Amino acid sequence: MTTPATGRAVHLVSRPQGEPVPEHFRIVDEPVAEPADGELLVRNRYISVDPYMRGRMNDVESYVPPFALNRPMEGAALGEVAASRADGVAEGNLVLHNRGWREYATIPAAEARVLDPDLVPSVTAYLGIAGMTGLTAWVGLFDVARMAPGETVFVSGAAGAVGSAVGQMAKLRGAGRVIGSAGSRAKVEYVRDDLGFDAAFDYHDGPVAERLAELAPEGVDVYFDNVGGEHLEAALHNMRKHGRMALCGMISQYNATEPAPGPRDMFQTIARRVMMQGFLVGDHMKRMPAFLEDVGTWLADGSIRADETFADGIENAADAFLAMMRGENTGKMIVRL
Repeated sequence: MTTPATGRAVHLVSRPQGEPVPEHFRIVDEPVAEPADGELLVRNRYISVDPYMRGRMNDVESYVPPFALNRPMEGAALGEVAASRADGVAEGNLVLHNRGWREYATIPAAEARVLDPDLVPSVTAYLGIAGMTGLTAWVGLFDVARMAPGETVFVSGAAGAVGSAVGQMAKLRGAGRVIGSAGSRAKVEYVRDDLGFDAAFDYHDGPVAERLAELAPEGVDVYFDNVGGEHLEAALHNMRKHGRMALCGMISQYNATEPAPGPRDMFQTIARRVMMQGFLVGDHMKRMPAFLEDVGTWLADGSIRADETFADGIENAADAFLAMMRGENTGKMIVRL
């Protein structure tokens, strides 16, 4: 392939205060570099947009550096190797890497993972159920929260990429009852009727604590938190003794301009002997082989479902991110280039 002179990329041009808007982003033509020794030129086919990216738009110290202004943003991407100057990686190979938000990426081969497209129903599964999204659900549910068969599990953000995986995995490992929250009647029906949750509710329909108590009158053993805020407080007040909470994300607070208050009556963690643990999936990469063994079996026999929502074109990447933050996706949000 002849290396193109330029490719389009998405830059963050200003830092949001509160909810991001399209004006915080810009499409820029970037020079495409020929690969040097040990490097690859990758033509990106799919890029991932994820909630954690909102935190990288703030210039604050965190577990991952902030996005630089007026530079291409980063994130998981799948692409085809257009040119290779690295041993063991051939042109045409499908690779996973972290230089998303752009059409072309010239990267060290060490930063790319060569994938087998025949191991998954669709290659985009490597950005979702068979990738970091699925590993997040699996690690949080089984390693952090230590779910046991017969237990009652509550999942917030149940129609999203991670939440939808958590609920299905819980059922596959013998949970007694799985309850999900979602943001619309259609999503409630999807979570319950299509994904196999035992019950679900629209969090707009009344206080979350009351809705949860109606559906889990004997309490909750495991809470998988993707939302924070009212959901976290509601779960705390409905936990059974020795319940466990895996704190994965708090999307309700990502656009907050002031520190969000914690759950009221934290004494309940003592009275109910509740364990609350935050986790980052990057700390658990050694668990990838065991996770892939499980998810590979589930995908092969059709026992797990991985829905995706697509946006088309790099020019729509920012809008796809904003839509995902508003909860307009079902399952994994992916930008198809």
